[in-house]
Amino acid sequence: MSSTITKAVIPAAGLGTRFLPATKAMPKEMLPVVDKPAIQYVVEEAAAAGLTDIVMVTGRHKNALENHFDRMTELESLLEIKGDHDRLAKVRHASRLADIHYLRQGDPLGLGHAVLRARMHVGDQPFAVLLGDDLIDVRDALLTRMLAEQGKRNASIVALLEVDPSQIHLYGAAAVEATDDPDVVRVTGLVEKPSTEDAPSNLAIIGRYVLRPEVFDVLERTPPGKGNEIQLTDALQEMAVTPNATGGVYGVIFRGRRYDTGDRLDYIKAIVQLAVEREDLGPDLRTWLHEFVASHVEPAGVGPAAVGSVAVG
Repeated sequence: MSSTITKAVIPAAGLGTRFLPATKAMPKEMLPVVDKPAIQYVVEEAAAAGLTDIVMVTGRHKNALENHFDRMTELESLLEIKGDHDRLAKVRHASRLADIHYLRQGDPLGLGHAVLRARMHVGDQPFAVLLGDDLIDVRDALLTRMLAEQGKRNASIVALLEVDPSQIHLYGAAAVEATDDPDVVRVTGLVEKPSTEDAPSNLAIIGRYVLRPEVFDVLERTPPGKGNEIQLTDALQEMAVTPNATGGVYGVIFRGRRYDTGDRLDYIKAIVQLAVEREDLGPDLRTWLHEFVASHVEPAGVGPAAVGSVAVG
């Protein structure tokens, strides 16, 4: 295996039903987060970590993804004629990030199946998988750390995040053992979306993986799991308990800034969180937010709850 990982898989075949009707004709990955589509943040993160050979696993009606990362000479010429060099640079930036390839998932059989579809492109090298619902702040080098741990341990690496136990049913949960590094654990088992009572921990798998190519053989024989889909978590569970054959699985515990764009409320929060950090937008937005929140806070003793309590008394 090569010691330098350059390939990444970005699954992008989902229908985005939680964002209907906005995603009826537009891929959910193209929904804007401030002034860039969500998928661009993911590609930028991959490129910054040295992953310059990217395959996106897409589905029907995803042509907008290819168009976004392609050159648009007419627009570039217009901006150049107008002397709008700032916007010109931003437009060209997307098409210069990486060497991006596209393939169709075909059957909607889950994340594990989407990763398996990339087998011929990836070959027998370790590779990264980045999910578009999780945006990692550019100041937090999670993926770089994961790539380094893969090289050090020659294992598959997952990103783990401590979540409130009441939320663990939304994620894959990891059973772990400590290592000599407080931010790295050995994964001994994984459960996809367990109940709070059945969860082995509150360490949730988030959407970053660096995987050994043995995962493809495991996925080939992994039966459909929850939702009648081939779950990547199920394949990683097998790899975690067969370290001699697959290298095992380790987790990097992420303690940085993550922006979840997986549902409508979290998507709105992600936009606000990223915008307030921007030099061009932050100062005015923070001022407006303070005023907006202050105007929507009801004074003590006012409101339905207060009125009800007075009436009862």
